[in-house]
Amino acid sequence: MFDLGRELKRLLGAEPAHGTGAGLTGGDGSLLELLDLNLLLQEGRAAEAAAGRNDAKNRPQRRLDVALVWREAARRSGDVAFLRKAAATAEAAAGLIDRARRPDAWAGARCEQAACALAGAELFGDIGLNAAAELAFVEARGSARGGLAAALADVGLATVAAREGLTRASVAEALVIAERFDAPIAALDGLSRRIAAARAHAAEARLTRAELLCGLGPRLQDEGLLKAAVRDASTAARHLNPDYEPLTWVRAEVMRGQALTLLGELTADVDSVAGAASILAEALEHLTRDHSPLDWARAQLALAETLQVLGEACGEAHAFEQAVTCYDRANLVLRDIPAMPLRGAAASARANCLARTAELTGDLAVLDVAETAMKIELQALQARRDPVGWAVAQLHLARLYEARIDLTGKDRGRRSAAIVCLEAALDVFADEGLRTLTVMASDALDRLRIQAPRAPQGSSPLTR
Repeated sequence: MFDLGRELKRLLGAEPAHGTGAGLTGGDGSLLELLDLNLLLQEGRAAEAAAGRNDAKNRPQRRLDVALVWREAARRSGDVAFLRKAAATAEAAAGLIDRARRPDAWAGARCEQAACALAGAELFGDIGLNAAAELAFVEARGSARGGLAAALADVGLATVAAREGLTRASVAEALVIAERFDAPIAALDGLSRRIAAARAHAAEARLTRAELLCGLGPRLQDEGLLKAAVRDASTAARHLNPDYEPLTWVRAEVMRGQALTLLGELTADVDSVAGAASILAEALEHLTRDHSPLDWARAQLALAETLQVLGEACGEAHAFEQAVTCYDRANLVLRDIPAMPLRGAAASARANCLARTAELTGDLAVLDVAETAMKIELQALQARRDPVGWAVAQLHLARLYEARIDLTGKDRGRRSAAIVCLEAALDVFADEGLRTLTVMASDALDRLRIQAPRAPQGSSPLTR
């Protein structure tokens, strides 16, 4: 199958620069997307063995091929061990390259190290890795004379700057952040005519910017930023071939669906949200859990979030029930990755869905399940490592307490517990500069305090 694929790509003018390695893909990194996770791990072991042979030609490039496989394995599985292997292998590759004689090759190896750090920050919430990535990208940019390494370094530096500005950038600053991606994306588009990997890198850069704009747009309540995210995702998908780049294409479609959901929520456009749900459902038709567990889980979460927005817009309990089903599917993957902040965010969102279902149906048993699950998740979260995730969980637990009070008309200490949860969450949101979440917590506190005095400190069953 892969020999035929390589031949077709050669005929279409997309033959990779090197393809003499071991494994199913023969060292052609552009074919990795065709492998499911199990085959990808086999490919990693085969490439590792080939790179370790004494007679291996171009050993630095062979090691970079290995690093790419293990980083992709980490991205699909959420396994930190694979990411560590990728980073260590990229570091070894850089150590084999004479920076003075081969500055671009050395810069490429440093970019791969930095990419591992960026992935670690995204997957596991370790923001210190962003600083490590920035240092590596700066060194790579200083060494690169141009070409692919220079463009990747510029994209990396723009990504780090955007992540730093997510919680505090103004609209004007957000536009400047987005513009930083323009030149390197244009460079990657140009390079794609002669370097096969550049096209995928250009798509990834657009999706990175779209994701960051999806973080900035809702906080700033800016429609233009979200429309730009939709354009980036649409352009990325249009430039990809789903037959050869199925995973990146699915990632682009999922990002398009998420951006349309946020845009529809901001503008009260139900048709936009409904369209997003169709896009996400279609994307899931092209992705299996075995191929990429984490991508599959992320797509399920995106669909769940879209269904939630539809439920709020239409007041339909069925939409929330469908969203809970999607969250449960995603949890089949996320439950095995306890260190990932995404797990806590998903648990909180699921609890909120159950609360809305209970409010719409009057079923208190739904709240019992939600409260128990939320308390278990809070006990698993680490407030110091992921303060925002912990605070969001506190916000949702308080929401469950409030829903039960509203439905039953009985307090039984839940109002005081909810107030303490919200006060703790409010402190974190204020410290992190999260305006929207701060307003949500403050409004909930105001509602609860109208009918009760301030709760004594330490009365919550789950304090920080």
